Amino acid sequence: MQRVQLAAERIGYSGLGAIEHRLRDSAPNYRLGFLLQQSTRDLYQLFGKRIVAACRGRRDEVVDPLVDFVDLLTPDNIAARLMALGKECDAVAVTAADHPVINHTIRELREQGKPVVSYITDQSAPERAAYVGTDNWKLGRTAGYLMAQMTNGPGRVAVFIGNHRYQCQDVSDASFRSYIREHAPRLTIEESRPTYEEPRNAYQMVSELLRTTDDLAGILIVGGGISGVLRALRELPEEQRKSIRLVCRDIGPETRRGLSEGLITAALCHPMEQTSELLVQTMIDAIEGDSTEATMQRTIPFEIITPENI
Repeated sequence: MQRVQLAAERIGYSGLGAIEHRLRDSAPNYRLGFLLQQSTRDLYQLFGKRIVAACRGRRDEVVDPLVDFVDLLTPDNIAARLMALGKECDAVAVTAADHPVINHTIRELREQGKPVVSYITDQSAPERAAYVGTDNWKLGRTAGYLMAQMTNGPGRVAVFIGNHRYQCQDVSDASFRSYIREHAPRLTIEESRPTYEEPRNAYQMVSELLRTTDDLAGILIVGGGISGVLRALRELPEEQRKSIRLVCRDIGPETRRGLSEGLITAALCHPMEQTSELLVQTMIDAIEGDSTEATMQRTIPFEIITPENI
């Protein structure tokens, strides 16, 4: 019945309402809320589409997705939007910086019987129902391995993060440094620079770095701003550009373009379809499970995308 519904939506069938009504009468119904960041970023728009597809593709339940994008990334604003979603939905998923204000909202929603699942980046709130995402310690170590293998001799490596409070970025940053200390001490890793998820900030910082550093061997960007980094690199002479290895952790359209141009050495990223499907399943499990049980950890392997397998 859901396959018929999808086909009817694609062709604009006039009897879609009757199909939806029968489907909803025959299966368990859930309304799931998803709080995504930055509506202007293609990456989050793609995640939103994959999440909706994962909800529509459920065969044993009818899942009504409510996807919301938050552009003002202050903790108070995110917490308010999270609470608003919680009032309308049976469970909520959130990707956001880890902050006490957001953690307090997660606790309040749990007390109201509304489980909150963190995905891509975890939250420290013990009341969260689950975490769905990759193993960020392994991701950072893998980035370190790639950087060490693909650079020669001594040099500097710049690290860009989105925000110091994103657990996924902070853990990846720490494990990247761990690998380099252990296996490639010839490389000097600079202090992490926050882009605050803004390409303009990333562009300005990378441009300044390229003007003032003559031994830059690599760049690791584990947060938002990849388009700004690529813009700065495109302004370099080709020979200088080729000597810099760039590793990032998303696979939006701008990243695909950078890979196809050979500007990006590798992208370590969540597989969108599998992550979205696991997220929806985990939220349903959280609704149906015992509210007192321990936080679920659902880890999904990350993909390694290079210019040769994109």
